[in-house]
Amino acid sequence: MVHRTESYDDMGPITEDPRWNVFSLFQDYLLGAFPLVHSSLRLSRVNTYGLIYVWVGSNSTLKPILLAGHQDVVPVDPTTIQQWEHPPYSGYYDGHNVWGRGSRDDKSGLIGILSSIESLLEIGFQPKRTVVLAFGFDEEVGGQQGARELSRALEVVYGKDAFAFILDEGGGFAQRYGSVFATPGIAEKGYLDVLVEVTSPGGHSSVPPKHTSIGILSALLVKLESNPHKVHLTRDDPLYSTMQCVGEHGADVPRGLRKTIENSRHSKKALRSLEEALFKDPVYRSLVGTTQAIDLVRGGAKVNALPETAWAVVNHRISVISSVNETKTHVTKLLKPLAKSFNLTYHAFDAPSSDKDAPSKGTLTLSDFNAAHGPAPVTPTTGKKAAPYQLLAGTIKATYKSHRALQAQASHDIVVSPGMPSGSTDTLHYWDLSKHIFRYNHQNTGNATNRVAGVHGINEFIAVDSFLEIVQFFTTLILNADESRSI
Repeated sequence: MVHRTESYDDMGPITEDPRWNVFSLFQDYLLGAFPLVHSSLRLSRVNTYGLIYVWVGSNSTLKPILLAGHQDVVPVDPTTIQQWEHPPYSGYYDGHNVWGRGSRDDKSGLIGILSSIESLLEIGFQPKRTVVLAFGFDEEVGGQQGARELSRALEVVYGKDAFAFILDEGGGFAQRYGSVFATPGIAEKGYLDVLVEVTSPGGHSSVPPKHTSIGILSALLVKLESNPHKVHLTRDDPLYSTMQCVGEHGADVPRGLRKTIENSRHSKKALRSLEEALFKDPVYRSLVGTTQAIDLVRGGAKVNALPETAWAVVNHRISVISSVNETKTHVTKLLKPLAKSFNLTYHAFDAPSSDKDAPSKGTLTLSDFNAAHGPAPVTPTTGKKAAPYQLLAGTIKATYKSHRALQAQASHDIVVSPGMPSGSTDTLHYWDLSKHIFRYNHQNTGNATNRVAGVHGINEFIAVDSFLEIVQFFTTLILNADESRSI
């Protein structure tokens, strides 16, 4: 049976929107697929569809660990279904790959966690350290009804900073500069959606003003895109830490780049040179700086009626060295001169209008479209507080080497370095539960010789061999955490 656990931006509360009902069917599937998990672990449902599983350990003095994932997936555009090699919700297995929406984001993680625990229960393993699982259902739309409520429930039971570490979806491993690097996310960018709304008098389109509200909005959006946020690499950025590992362990790093990486530790000039080299790749540039993307735009109701309102939403992912207020200030100052030139009353977020008494041909209003948040606290990776990171790094290395030994592959080496995912995760809601939060999927994110389908894209799939390694990773992580007394 097909369970399209899609989440949409306009979904209402659980009690009002019937589109949530499909999650009940998916959870019925989990009950049948993992009988030992459901007979051995305590299961609580939070806000109807949020799931908390507790595998109670025998030693209550050990801090529990929290493994997280999400049940929902992004919708499939109906107009693209014919472009899929196999139906997007078929879960089709061709002998090598499993095809379908969510095969990478994030059903492989959720099913991987449950599969690892089911297999451990089959051999009679019982943990000393409690293992908690938290599965939200609206991560793709911000986690407000899922992970946020799960976090509140967990804090009531366990308290603040209760978990030795939290692991959720995030970065994977890939080949770079001749070596394989795993980059668990130890930070996360902030988030801000800015609603830019223009109002102006309506009327018949046969007698138009010089600029309609849509024309004015267009000018504002061009102004924004022509003035992106300034981007500079700093030594506090996770990408800088990643590049230090690349410089030390990359087998094929060009001599000049390796030298630049080394010199950047103490030279501002070398740091700028490294920045210039890295920012040629738009992915690296987007990881460092505050990004902006105009993702929604609306305006007008009829071809012969002047639009009284036009609006757009600009999505920002905020740099780890910036803030929500700094991002709002940038947008506010940038658009203020245009508001004046178009003779619009200007309302920027919660600040009162400075020209409310001036004659006006309309309004320009900036406001929050969704809940905003600043960058996440950074998980320690060095020093006395880095034991959870070291345990995770050791688990990644052990899993990678073991799996490749099973596959009789020659190269068993992997380098683990701090990283940061480009998008947001449910960990936003878990900041108070642990000082050690990691965002990592033990998946190959691709290289020149390995075809990998992009997350959220057409023909999403995962190689079954990669999925088996995910199960092996979670099994190893649970066993390592159970043996550790340093976390």
